[in-house]
Amino acid sequence: MSILLVILAILILVGIFLIGIYNKLVALLNEAKNAFAQIDVQLKRRYDLIPNLIEVVKKYMAHEKQTLENVVNARNRATSALESIKQNGLNDSDMRNLASAENELKSALNGLNIQVEAYPELKASENMLQLSEEITSTENKIGFARQSYNDAVTDFNTYKQSFPNNILVGFFPKFHKDLALLEFKEENIQKAPKIEF
Repeated sequence: MSILLVILAILILVGIFLIGIYNKLVALLNEAKNAFAQIDVQLKRRYDLIPNLIEVVKKYMAHEKQTLENVVNARNRATSALESIKQNGLNDSDMRNLASAENELKSALNGLNIQVEAYPELKASENMLQLSEEITSTENKIGFARQSYNDAVTDFNTYKQSFPNNILVGFFPKFHKDLALLEFKEENIQKAPKIEF
């Protein structure tokens, strides 16, 4: 009878151990999803500011139509990439698409910046100054949220890949794939886009 109790105790301990690993994986995955939700909020804020920026700039730069169209198109691609992640989850392909769309948007905004330099009255506009401040603040928040997300993803992936979790994760199909980091081009990481008007 005592051998049966020992075996039962071992099975209970193994069960508790598996439950602990599963719960930790769930917690880490939820932290990563929450961290991405913070990026989502800030990216949407930036995407919502861009139409206002375009409207202010349009009044001064009527002949710079292509530059404005580039910004609008890049914003639309970035918005679409973000929506794709919300529908499909935090997968590698959609993360790469979002990073690419964000890099394109930053490039388009930098092109707009260059064009705005030729319009001193636009740079001094109260609306432009306020939008500039809001966009700069949002860019900083995006950087912090992205770092928080990448930290959460690294924690999840490290925990999942650690021994013996890497063996036991095979029993939990929803945790098979590593989460993807959100990485931007190197020059965009080192230097936040400057929106000065």
